[in-house]
Amino acid sequence: MLIGYARTSTLEQKRSLAAQVDALKEHGCERVWSEQVSSVATRKALEDTLDFVREGDTLVVTKLDRLARSVRHLGEIVDLMEARKANLRILDLNLDTSTPTGQLMLNVLGSVAQFERQIMLERQREGIQKAKEAGRYKGRKPTARAKAGEVQALLEAGMTKRAIAAELSISERSVYRVASQVQC
Repeated sequence: MLIGYARTSTLEQKRSLAAQVDALKEHGCERVWSEQVSSVATRKALEDTLDFVREGDTLVVTKLDRLARSVRHLGEIVDLMEARKANLRILDLNLDTSTPTGQLMLNVLGSVAQFERQIMLERQREGIQKAKEAGRYKGRKPTARAKAGEVQALLEAGMTKRAIAAELSISERSVYRVASQVQC
């Protein structure tokens, strides 16, 4: 049985998700799970998909990055598939782990993808450091500090810290931080 899995990182990517689902169905997937969640978050649909896979099945994804977040994670998925005597097919790479060449290419491509991600993060850190040195990088705007006056007023009005956090859309920890600075 061909089983499909589709994922996008954000809710704004509805068309991309629909395109993935369509491609999986056109490829012949009888069951397709999909979700819109970051790769680092808990992915319930992926867990359900992997739980459903049986011996002889093939899990199909449109792209490698839709499935695994790292080489380690990819390895775990491949190990699970091998233990269940199932295969993995990645459409955009024309890769199928039912062949020895497909298994080799999956490992090579997974390593390259992780390497690219690490290089990108390193460049990002370097860019932030240069911007800081040039005085152009200020970081994220401190939203909770900007609301310190409102927090103080609501505390004085007798509102609970949890209710204040919900009211002002800030964390409870931020409310506690403002409250402790006022007491000092």
